[in-house]
Amino acid sequence: MVSSPILKTDIQAMTDQINPTFEGDYFYDREEEFALASGHSIKSVRLHYAIYGELNDDCDNAVLVCHALSGSARVADWWPRMFGDAGVFDLDRDCVICLNVIGSCYGSTGPHDINPATARPFGADFPVVSVRDWVRSQALLLDHLGIDKLRAVIGASIGGMQSIQWAIDYPERLERCIAIGASPLNAMALGLNHLQRKAIMNDPHWRNGQYYSDEPPKDGLAMARAIAMCTYKSSELFAERYHRNPNRNGEDPYKSLDARYDVGGYLDYQGDIFTSRFDANSYLMITKAMDNFDPACGYASEAAALARIKAPMLLVGISSDWLFPASDVQALSTRMIAAGAMVEYDEIVSNHGHDGFLAEPASLTPLITQFLSAGGSDRNGAFPAQSPIKQNPSCSNP
Repeated sequence: MVSSPILKTDIQAMTDQINPTFEGDYFYDREEEFALASGHSIKSVRLHYAIYGELNDDCDNAVLVCHALSGSARVADWWPRMFGDAGVFDLDRDCVICLNVIGSCYGSTGPHDINPATARPFGADFPVVSVRDWVRSQALLLDHLGIDKLRAVIGASIGGMQSIQWAIDYPERLERCIAIGASPLNAMALGLNHLQRKAIMNDPHWRNGQYYSDEPPKDGLAMARAIAMCTYKSSELFAERYHRNPNRNGEDPYKSLDARYDVGGYLDYQGDIFTSRFDANSYLMITKAMDNFDPACGYASEAAALARIKAPMLLVGISSDWLFPASDVQALSTRMIAAGAMVEYDEIVSNHGHDGFLAEPASLTPLITQFLSAGGSDRNGAFPAQSPIKQNPSCSNP
């Protein structure tokens, strides 16, 4: 396995960076193509993944972390405070695994790869992928690593969608499941994602996704990111940080049409820096998968899907989140309970909006740590003891 080049994130430059024990690629390159839920398929799939810590002899210490929209397999780069003494992951105990999702631009197969049918990058011809496709690809990697069952699956935002899908599609393969700030998107969120994709596709440099040999659609991607940043924060946080202050560079919005308020300067900055580390086509693909997440997909109904869940679940809402309102997360937990699942719902109080899962580790980590320990409880007071994990003689480190 050889590591392929991946884009660097700003956090990777941190001097206290936690590096993976292993980082590389798994290739699904079989005679049968990788079938997608959309009905399309991909001839050869490359899955970029990172491992922190080591699998023990029984292969019962693996924790799968599923990343959000712009995350990478290097989970410690974007969620560093989940590691260490004050975090959730103890690398003397846990083997933490994270994969870059198909369609992304951090090492796994995506729109930037060559389409064998045309000998040029897929671009917008890259097939629509789904959360279910991502989860199935993750299961294939675990098969390759010899891991029968996970100690836990953990994710937030789109990562939380993957965690929920894991509990539905592979109920026998995980001990516990944690989803933070995640539920099917409501109409407002669908509308905002639509506007983000239109911003990219209306950029004249997008060229139906075929921009890799020329100027990319930076303006469209920057605008999409700026819109997204509004959905990730809260009104309270913006009021506290920016109020109605003029942009801190001295612009006067009363004297010039293009002079900005401070919040406008912040949004423009976030959009600009994002274009250097993310791919516009990948943004389109991942937000579409985010839109399409629905537990009922592939099953007779949502209730039938949720009835498959066997692992104890922890769903966490964020009080000021308006992208995934806490009320929507709690409502999903109620429907899971009605379907027979063991579910605990908790809510963290934060003015950081959806980004609370990144900004509030002091509130989040105790919930997760307690849930992963014997102290976790279901709606009736206590989770039943879990059956021992079957030992897998083929379990091995990569």
